[in-house]
Amino acid sequence: MPYPIDAKLVVAVTSSALFDMAASHRVFSEQGVRAYREFQVAHRNEPLPRGVAFPFTQRLLRLNQALHPAQPVEVVLFSRNSPETGLRAFQSIAHYGLDITRGCFSSGKENYQYLPAFNSVLFLSSSREDVAKAIRMGYAAGVVLKTEIAEDDNDSGELRMGFDFDGVIATDEAERVYRTKGPEIYQEYERAHAEQPLKAGPLGALFQAIGFIQKLELLKQKEDPSYTRILKTAIITARSAPAHERVVTTLKSMNVEVDELFLLGGIEKSRILEIFRPHIFFDDQEAHLDRLHGIPAVHIPFGIANN
Repeated sequence: MPYPIDAKLVVAVTSSALFDMAASHRVFSEQGVRAYREFQVAHRNEPLPRGVAFPFTQRLLRLNQALHPAQPVEVVLFSRNSPETGLRAFQSIAHYGLDITRGCFSSGKENYQYLPAFNSVLFLSSSREDVAKAIRMGYAAGVVLKTEIAEDDNDSGELRMGFDFDGVIATDEAERVYRTKGPEIYQEYERAHAEQPLKAGPLGALFQAIGFIQKLELLKQKEDPSYTRILKTAIITARSAPAHERVVTTLKSMNVEVDELFLLGGIEKSRILEIFRPHIFFDDQEAHLDRLHGIPAVHIPFGIANN
């Protein structure tokens, strides 16, 4: 009987996003493919350091333990390594106790075209080129930006996910009006379309899958009042009232509830993110992400903001 991957929230993550591959990359850049292969084989029993996407991935997988036997989450390792050099990545996965058993190794070639085969709703990679191509093919993908990730000393097991709205959860329709017509026409447009949901953006399917897991957690809480929810979501958007009405309308159409909504109206997002402390934050404008320090950030190169 085929494995029921179509019923799961599947995230594809590259080894360079999950782990810190800086030392390995230096060998590859300075000494070439053969030296890189020899380096990985020689160090295959030495765990790779945690990368930017590690905290998010680790906490995401904890949902399977909490929501057993539903097992609603799957993480698939994507790598341009060969199967031989990729052994170190899976050795590291075992070392950290991550429940990742599936992978795609392409021996130096592009592999994002295999995302639909795994039913992936998100592709996390450090490669801007691969993410841009995946986005153009209609796949949900984001560039994991480099930053220093501190250990969470007060780890409650909670998974906090932050999202921009336009160009991420929803399409960039409203953003296009703002950029081409100006703020006054934009406000008029949004008031006139307040009850018309925006179409799903590049991470719309991911957001809906998260909504399904939130419902599973609520059911678990009803069965066991002592259960503490793991997943916490927030939308941090530059919108302000009255343009917020269309956000609510769109979320209702997706049948998803968000835990926290911040309408910043031009205030820097870092002021909220430094308090919310997400394990991952998605935004389509890299300018919003450049100001962040110590927060795992993912750039979604989609829409007019990236033209």
